[in-house]
Amino acid sequence: MINTKVNICGVELKNPVIAASGTFGFGREYAEYFPLSKLGGISSKGLTLNRKEGNKGIRIYETTGGLLNSIGLQNPGIDEFISNQLPFMKKQDTIVLANVGGGTIEEYVTSIERLNKTNIDMIELNISCPNVKEGGMAFGIRSKDAYEIVSEVRKTCKKPLIVKLSPNAENIVHMAETCVKAGADGLSLVNTFSGMAIDIYSKSPVFENTIAGLSGPCIKPIALRMVYEVSKAVDVPIIGIGGIMDYKDAIEFIMAGAWAIQVGSGNFINPTITLDIIEGIETFMVNQRIKSLEEIRGIIWRENI
Repeated sequence: MINTKVNICGVELKNPVIAASGTFGFGREYAEYFPLSKLGGISSKGLTLNRKEGNKGIRIYETTGGLLNSIGLQNPGIDEFISNQLPFMKKQDTIVLANVGGGTIEEYVTSIERLNKTNIDMIELNISCPNVKEGGMAFGIRSKDAYEIVSEVRKTCKKPLIVKLSPNAENIVHMAETCVKAGADGLSLVNTFSGMAIDIYSKSPVFENTIAGLSGPCIKPIALRMVYEVSKAVDVPIIGIGGIMDYKDAIEFIMAGAWAIQVGSGNFINPTITLDIIEGIETFMVNQRIKSLEEIRGIIWRENI
């Protein structure tokens, strides 16, 4: 007998595999391929208080070992999500995380207030958004900015609060410690890395905003290292993200200290990749005689304490 369940901030997931925000929409398209009830959870498309049309021009660009994206948080807004998307997601018999972003602290807080009144399971706070009142630098770059927004949201949030960290932070460990001090119940990491691409024929950047977000297998070793470092420093559940393409990658993140994992870019390559990873984890546990994921969580550093 094996037990793939994980409990994150009082919420029980049937397995540790979550569909990451931004690559799974609200699950409707993927429901045509497999029952979403098989998943441990789904993190919604990044939401803002008001509807956003997103960036102009090229939005997705393939690069060696990964993807660059400049979507611009295109989404229907919190109210439309609550009215039309959340009811569908909650019928899928899986845990639902609302990924929330914004340009000001006030926008974040208002969004959270509205989500408090719903049956959403968790909030995933995206602090990689640009702070429009501070010249556009992301909330998640400097620890003092992150502390301000997390502490303000914490005052309002009645749901388990997971803060999604940017790998572009000045110091990822200090950022994690700061967010926990400010009231985060858990952390998910990492978001996309800053990157760019140039069209050598037009002699101009591929993206209208020049800088884009890099994801995919190429970031996995760095993301894995960050999860390892953060998991040793804080005592809250961690959700590992970054280039996870198969069950071996998922197991690595768990051994580095993650409680659960999210699959992002892989969904574009194989729409049933999450199922493959779940089945691979189960087979690995049986073959290795691992009864519970707790046995191997953080094992590479716990054994050396």
